[in-house]
Order: sequence, then C-alpha cells, then structure tokens
Amino acid sequence: MNNVVSNPKFLFGALNNLSPEQTYEFFENAGLKLKVERGKRVFPLSDKASDVTAVLERQITRLGVKITLNTKVLDVLTEDGRVYGVKTESGVITADSVIVCTGGLSYPATGSDGDGYRFAKESGHKVTPLFPSLVGIELRGDEFKKVQGLSLKNVAVKVLSGDKTVYKDFGEMLFTHYGVSGPVILSASCMIARLKKSDLRLVVDLKPALDVKVLDERLQKEFKERNLCDLSNAMRSVLPKSLIEIVLFRASLSAKKRCCDITKEERERLCVLLKNMEFTVTGTRGFDEAIITSGGVDVKEINPKTMESKLIKGLFFAGEVLDVDAFTGGFNMQIAFSTGYTAGLNA
Repeated sequence: MNNVVSNPKFLFGALNNLSPEQTYEFFENAGLKLKVERGKRVFPLSDKASDVTAVLERQITRLGVKITLNTKVLDVLTEDGRVYGVKTESGVITADSVIVCTGGLSYPATGSDGDGYRFAKESGHKVTPLFPSLVGIELRGDEFKKVQGLSLKNVAVKVLSGDKTVYKDFGEMLFTHYGVSGPVILSASCMIARLKKSDLRLVVDLKPALDVKVLDERLQKEFKERNLCDLSNAMRSVLPKSLIEIVLFRASLSAKKRCCDITKEERERLCVLLKNMEFTVTGTRGFDEAIITSGGVDVKEINPKTMESKLIKGLFFAGEVLDVDAFTGGFNMQIAFSTGYTAGLNA
C-alpha cells in the first residue's frame, strides 16, 4: 500500500480478496517455481516471463475458457443503465457482464491503444488525465551524454519542485542519451507525471553513505596519498572514470591540477557537489517507453468491493485502465491481479 501512488485506499477490498501471498501461492501451486530477490521482488526461478504466461494459458485451457482472437471490440453495449454485450468487427456478442481490462496507453505495439478509456467515456464514466509513468526522465543540456550507459549503484536521489521535495529514494540509476533511467528514476517519474516541469530539479547524492565531514576527510586522505598526482587521476578512487570530467568541470577545478595544490575551499566545493549533483528536469519519455499509464477511469465511479461500475450494472473495470498506479517493483502487476480477480468473482 505504501508503494501505491494513486488512490491506494481504493485497493483495500481487492487486495483483501487476493493478497500478494495468495498470488504467490497460486503460481507455485500451478507449477511455477518462484524466487524472492532484493526488495522482496518475486520472479520465476527461470527468469523467463514466458513461463508466467504459460501457467496462465494452462489454467485457461483447463477451465475451458474460450478466447476469441483477431476480433476487435468496437463498442461496449449498454441500455437502460446496464450492459448487454459488446460489438465486434464480427458482430455482437451478448453478455450479462463485461470486464474492461484493456490496459492503458503504454506499450502500444502490444495493441494497447487506449480503447478502454473510450469504452468508459462512452458509458458515462470520467477518465482522469493520462500520463506516461515508470519511464525515463529527460534532462536539460547534454553533459549527461558524455556518461551515456553509466550505471550508478547505491546513490540517493530526490526530485525538488521549487523548495519542496516531491520524491526521494536510494538505489540504482542509469545515464542515457536523453537523461536518466533505472529503478529509482522510474519510480520518481510516477511522482512528477502530474507536476509542471518548469521548476523541477533532480538532485543526486553520489556518496550517500558519507556525510560532508566524513567525505571531506576521505578526500584529504586521498589527496595526501597522491599529492603529486593530478586531480583527474586521484578522483578515480572516488568516482567512475567517465563521471570525473563532469564533476570537476562543475566544481570549476582543472583536471590537471595537482592534489597538493588543492585549497580547502576547492575541496569543500567538491564535497558539496558530490553530495548535491543537480540537473534540471524538462519532462519524461513518452508512452512508447512507459511501463505503465498514470491516470484512468475515475475510481469514485467504481465499487471498490466488486470493481463494478456505479453507473452501469454488469460493467466492470480492472487493471491499468483504472486510475490506480504504483512504483516499480511488481506492485502494478499485483494491482492488476487483485482487481482482475475481484472483478471476475463478482461478474
């Protein structure tokens, strides 16, 4: 629940119906061996996502579920406040209940074109603004391109909107051709999706395990041991090689300056920079690269105990099409499983 960004209270009923523990048991009982990794993230022992799909396909076959492929749904059909089926390219399929679980706008190559939002609107539902989420963050300038592909582990990041911290975390990030990505950045994108990008800053602490005083003592020790070396060589024990040039440039220090010539003021300036490397955020990447869509069908119009529409009897919504999303780490998968299970029980 602490990892859900939008409308976490809405999920109480669904998560009670199908908890993470029950999801784990379902897949293990269905023959899929699982493993728990750092951050309590659960993966197939084989590391193959296709094994998850195969389990679900076997269950569908065992239960005699009919799947109609290559049949585009054009409309959800309603009359007098209740659903009575769907209109497809091949004709009308009548039904007592319809569950809309079409996903969002993310990964359009999979066929996720946002038609679930259209079905919702046409049946009278409100859809909140949609944003790409769990996606890379774009930065102003081009200095980060010099370190494209560099992965930093165990860094602390925070996103500031003016003087307010809107997100902070610790973990791994990656420099890219457009800015930054990686687990902590993907989660940060959830928080900034709805914010104006005109005053957003990303601050990276490259040495979160050390406070400024301890870091300064370490630099003094490094510079003393390498007093005749130039600064760029001495900094290799502190930073990845490709990042040294950017840091020294920002600190207004010559890479060729000898360690013995570094003043106290220059060293302190370097310490502050290592603890507060700041970038200006210009936006996020688009839906083509986003893992999830933020926003969706307004949950105020959905019964949280059943996932049924409060407006149309027999019409249910589940998964990413709803205005419920979370940080990276499998939480969005669990939301999909739990809301889908709840909709299925009640449909």
